[in-house]
Amino acid sequence: MSVYKAILRRRSIRRFQKRKIPFAILRKLINAARVAPSAANLQPCEFIVVNKKEIVDRIFPTLRWAGYIRPKGNPPEGCEPTAYIVVLINRRKKPHQAFAQADAAAAIENILVVAQDYGLGSCWLGAIDRVKISNILKIPKYCEISYVIALGYPDEKPRTERLKKSIKYWKDKLGHLHVPKRSLKEILHRNRY
Repeated sequence: MSVYKAILRRRSIRRFQKRKIPFAILRKLINAARVAPSAANLQPCEFIVVNKKEIVDRIFPTLRWAGYIRPKGNPPEGCEPTAYIVVLINRRKKPHQAFAQADAAAAIENILVVAQDYGLGSCWLGAIDRVKISNILKIPKYCEISYVIALGYPDEKPRTERLKKSIKYWKDKLGHLHVPKRSLKEILHRNRY
């Protein structure tokens, strides 16, 4: 699959199959994140791969999913993620906070695109209980949690819709997720606004 196709097909997934992800793939996701752009090349991002079932199960209740359609947007029982990547900012690298978050975002996008290429579903989560996650994973005080990425083999196929009146995503009667996006024509300006 081309990178362009992977990007266009990628949607946030919130229903997963109960198939384990091989660690070799998870390692590749981190390797893709490692080479993302970094402001001043400080490279403050670090990553915790969580794929041990007992810990995956403890992380799940610390996450809040799909605010517009809560609780229908939450992964139902039996369809939870099988792995997470916790994205950290190591403050000992002395990054500027805004740049560190931009570094994290670039790394995360690499993870999401490579995950799509391997047939994985992903969901980038920022509404998380950072204190509880830090305690569960024994994260040192000099590292802060930026985001969590939920991963697994997808058990749904969200659809992209043209944005009309509302940015809010929704589920139809069959349970299919619809995600409105602005059209290219609305956002592309050439040589001037």
